Amino acid sequence: MILTPLAAIVALIAAFILAKSVLKAPTGDAKMNDIADAVKEGANAYMNRQYTTITYVAVAIIVAFAAIAFTQEGNAATTWWWTTIGFAVGALFSALSGYAGMTIAVRSNIRVAEAAKTGLPGALKLAFNGGAVSGLAVAGLALLGVAGFFYLFNNVLMLADPVNPLVGFAFGSCLISLFARVGGGIYTKAADVGADLVGKVEAGIPEDDPRNPAVIADNVGDNVGDCAGMGADLFETYAVTVIGALLLGYLLPDAQVVTAFVTYPLFLGAFALMASIVSVFFVRMGKSNNIMNALYKGMYASAIISIAGFAWITHAIFGNLDFAELAHLTNAPTSWLHLFYSTLVGIVVVIGLIHITEYYTSTKYSPVRKIAKSSETGSATNIISGLAVGMESTLYPTIVLVLALFLSFTFAGIYGIAIAAVAMLSVTGMIIAMDTYGPITDNAGGIAEMSNLPESVRENTDALDAVGNTTKAVTKGYAIGSAALAALVLFADYILNLEKAGYTDAFVLNDPIVLVGLFIGAMLPFLFSSYLMESVGKAAGAVIEEVRRQFREMPGIMKGETRPDYGSCVDIVTKSALKEMVIPGLLAVFAPLIVGFLFGPLALGGLLIGVIASGLMMALMMSNGGGAWDNAKKYIEDGNHGGKGSDAHAAAVVGDTVGDPYKDTAGPSINPLIKVINTVALIFATLIATSGGWLL
Repeated sequence: MILTPLAAIVALIAAFILAKSVLKAPTGDAKMNDIADAVKEGANAYMNRQYTTITYVAVAIIVAFAAIAFTQEGNAATTWWWTTIGFAVGALFSALSGYAGMTIAVRSNIRVAEAAKTGLPGALKLAFNGGAVSGLAVAGLALLGVAGFFYLFNNVLMLADPVNPLVGFAFGSCLISLFARVGGGIYTKAADVGADLVGKVEAGIPEDDPRNPAVIADNVGDNVGDCAGMGADLFETYAVTVIGALLLGYLLPDAQVVTAFVTYPLFLGAFALMASIVSVFFVRMGKSNNIMNALYKGMYASAIISIAGFAWITHAIFGNLDFAELAHLTNAPTSWLHLFYSTLVGIVVVIGLIHITEYYTSTKYSPVRKIAKSSETGSATNIISGLAVGMESTLYPTIVLVLALFLSFTFAGIYGIAIAAVAMLSVTGMIIAMDTYGPITDNAGGIAEMSNLPESVRENTDALDAVGNTTKAVTKGYAIGSAALAALVLFADYILNLEKAGYTDAFVLNDPIVLVGLFIGAMLPFLFSSYLMESVGKAAGAVIEEVRRQFREMPGIMKGETRPDYGSCVDIVTKSALKEMVIPGLLAVFAPLIVGFLFGPLALGGLLIGVIASGLMMALMMSNGGGAWDNAKKYIEDGNHGGKGSDAHAAAVVGDTVGDPYKDTAGPSINPLIKVINTVALIFATLIATSGGWLL
């Protein structure tokens, strides 16, 4: 069992070595360094203030958990104390994963801009390696936390229940991820929308033009939103998925003992992490100079190596095992092959979701081009078309997930669904690398623009950045799909925990109490998203007014004679993001508690189903629709439908500003919302079952 945390440590060492190689690359001239330093300082300042604010919330929860632990006795008290400690460590590790993603990104961007002077292949490799540092660090930290705690609970402390306290670690990681996603999303999109509407539409200046007072805030936002936010998001996805599978393997056998079904997900995660390390070396540009294909090489290498390892591990653990202990499942596995087939389902889901998302968000395909075409007749038709594409984009991912649920359940019952979800983690390192690659190349283009580097350099950074828009979209598709499967596993854990607590009432959808929870749960993603969209709108409005003020009162800015006051815009979005991120986080924590204690555990079960189903559709629609709007604008800027400065371009910019908070604020934040609600339900399942519902 010690081999699993050791694998995580190896990944962290590999990330450190890769980071040193990235940081050895040259950083360019003094002007480039001035711009990069401004972005780095702004990102660090925001992250420090964000995590200071989050710490207050985390401390309050730790105190509440400790108070509950004091009221418990025996094994229940032990479980609550270790749940409290797990929450604190999960929150800490999640924060570290966010810092890891951002820290290397704000140091890689200038190096990529400098490397772009000599061509695409070197700049691509440097940008991807910068992202890979984040990928290996995040996955390594997640596996180290889960496996390390499990080893401590099971092998060192030998707790009577070594698995349930892990849910505290999951909750801590989810909560920090939610705040990071919400705060970073509000920051980045308020700055982006403000910069685009005044800079591009009103002043007619290019993106990343140094005359735009919001340009530094915009570049900072790319890092705190996409790098830090996605790092924390996929950290908690990794942790929650593995913990959900561990808990399911622990609760399913009648004896509630640690069996191979508990440790199996950890071994899968460890091998997949080693596959990610090897796969970094497969990313290289071929003769066709196709950047996306170069990135996909790493993802496919990770998937193929993982498949081979999963077959070996599954046979080694279950080859001679009697599956009788899972015979009470509707579809219990009868051989090791059935579990292996479930891992294949998970990997196929990853590939399917990534290519479906690319279809809906890439300039190569008809959905984006339809939006671009509709821009010729104005902003209204652009927005109508973008909404239609976003809604349509829920179809095929849903089909893929439904087939995955059916097949994995057919192979190995509920446990098979959990294993399919764990298998999706096989490409987590590559997914985070591809996501972080996007902000790195975006910032590199900004540095090239603001430093007045030769047009050939900007052409190279633009080529890298164009692919970055697609990578950010496809990684969101992966995050949403993995979140959905992980949440379903957590729901199964919740129902089993109720059964172990002696609550044997049937959970049926025609029960009015279940429907009460179902409707509330279906509503929560809409209320949550509404708050975030409004928050972005208010903050963006303040940025717009500030940029207009500077253009009006300092005419030398447009002539290039006066340096804009970048700091004022950075300060506006920082304050707005920190202020607005607290209420959504509290909503996620208190909604399941209020419903559970007022209406009972069956209503809470209905809420979980409602929030999973509604949240999945909302997240897909927002992320894909927003990505399509963004790339429709890029497609027009490439010279189609009139190009830059045309009426179609102005309409596409408006559509993109609507899509920005869709794809980078509300949509991605729904993932941690779903899992925070599910982990809170799991932690309080026994107490809620005991209460029975205060209103009933």
